[in-house]
Amino acid sequence: MAARNALITGCSTGIGRALARRLATAGWTVYATARRQETLADLAGCRTLALDVTDEASMRAAVAEVEAAEGSVGVLVNNAGYSLSGALETLPMDEVRRQFETNVFGLLRLTQLVLPGMRRAGRGTVVNLSSMGGRLVFPGGGAYHATKFAVEALSDALRMEVHGFGIDVICVEPGLVRTEFGVTAASGVGAGDGPYAAFNRSVAASTRGVYEGPLARLGGDADDVAAAIEQALVGRRAPTRLPVTASARLFMGLRRVLPDRLWDRAVMGSFERPG
Repeated sequence: MAARNALITGCSTGIGRALARRLATAGWTVYATARRQETLADLAGCRTLALDVTDEASMRAAVAEVEAAEGSVGVLVNNAGYSLSGALETLPMDEVRRQFETNVFGLLRLTQLVLPGMRRAGRGTVVNLSSMGGRLVFPGGGAYHATKFAVEALSDALRMEVHGFGIDVICVEPGLVRTEFGVTAASGVGAGDGPYAAFNRSVAASTRGVYEGPLARLGGDADDVAAAIEQALVGRRAPTRLPVTASARLFMGLRRVLPDRLWDRAVMGSFERPG
């Protein structure tokens, strides 16, 4: 088991915030971080730090502060991330790059920064927040899904590379989670007036629908994910993957058994078809 200190990114809202509160209540030393430290003021029992996963100096400073106090980071939770939605042809490349900088490159770089301390300590755990969207794809979410597929691959490689140093890697795969995430994803879809305008509008409407409509019953809230992560951290053996919510298990199960063309036909029934 890792030392009972945790460095968590993206704690201003959602899963990161719920996990910080849950671990602090359970007696962990929690370093809750966000780009704007003032958003963390009400996280009782947590030590708060400013940490921007797209800024090298910010990441180095946060890791150095935790290591100065604890010797090493016991658990790193790479939670920071967001969804860029819309038809791939319509996405500005600078926004795609920013998506990867936050969801993938920042995750990898922060992991690189904590691993030397974990190796010296001979123990540690890296928790990477992926998604059911790292195992399947919905149209209109290609950029976001690509980042989560990357998180899955990085987690698999890292798990094998660091096992001999006493370090575990857990890849968390939430399904529908009722947080600000869905609202933000839906509101970020730009319809415009081009050939994908109707499709992009249907992506926004469908995104709102799955978080607010009947499918939401198959989801959960941020604390459901936080509880699953806490259980994984205190268990005798860390799971390699951690699906959370009924929607994750249902959709990932369907994707495993459905041929590509049948999956395409099934999911496109919920969207305005371009062309």
